[in-house]
Amino acid sequence: MNAIEIRNLSKNFGEKQAVKGLDMTVPVGAIYGFIGENGSGKSTTEKLICGLLVPSDGQIKLFGKDHTDADIRAKIGVLIETPGCFPNMSVWNNMLLQAANLSVPNAEEEVRKVLKTVRMEGAASNKYKNCSLGMKQRIGIAMALLGDPALLVLDEPINGLDADGMRIMREVLVDITRKYGCTVVVSSHILGELEKIATHYGIIRGGRMIREMTAEELEASCRTYVALQTRDMQKTKALLGCKYSRVEGDESGYIRVYGAETPEEIVTYLYEHQILVSEIKTAKIGLEEYYIDLMNEKEGR
Repeated sequence: MNAIEIRNLSKNFGEKQAVKGLDMTVPVGAIYGFIGENGSGKSTTEKLICGLLVPSDGQIKLFGKDHTDADIRAKIGVLIETPGCFPNMSVWNNMLLQAANLSVPNAEEEVRKVLKTVRMEGAASNKYKNCSLGMKQRIGIAMALLGDPALLVLDEPINGLDADGMRIMREVLVDITRKYGCTVVVSSHILGELEKIATHYGIIRGGRMIREMTAEELEASCRTYVALQTRDMQKTKALLGCKYSRVEGDESGYIRVYGAETPEEIVTYLYEHQILVSEIKTAKIGLEEYYIDLMNEKEGR
């Protein structure tokens, strides 16, 4: 059974169509990285899944049932935009209030459990307004975890965090799937961070799903390249450009060569033209570069 099955989903806002015949499949237990540029329809799709918006057309099934089913609705935890907390109230009291809203049994025990899961048990007495952005995001996730949901939908929980905040958030999301058996749908613009935790991906553009894949399929699709350095990088790049279809520089100061059979082939070719290689290695493009290549491909670049 899949946690989410969406078929031919559309959402119109007046004359604007934000989601256009979208299909989406999220297996149970997945961390599903939902990727797309601003305005691509990510947040609208997540709101449709959570029942915050009504579809114009199409079908949304959650755990095999219609997404409007009351029992199914009770299995969803949501953090879209920012958590709804009272700024002058402590984290603990905000959590207890949310637990009361949800009629969560054994509220204090449940609040302790979810605060520990998101690494916030030591900050329970802090006023919400005094918490950092990363702490507020984790408080929002803790609130979404109240009631032991089977599906968690998170909109950009990593954005704006510093390196340590991102690391903690990664650990929290992985723990949620392991300890709670929860399926997580998470959108983010920081693809390098998403790549470290996601088991599945969905790439949306212009309101349409253009590709879904597993982490293994992404790994298999990411092209291998040879990265190298020489003393005369400009001459080397020009020379390699005569032999290989794609040669480019990267931000770390290497020349990347795509399409070579082996690194030795490149070393031999350059040696024959009196250029010595000082460093060479084989690597693969990551999720961010794969995404950029896919967008360029769709635009016909």
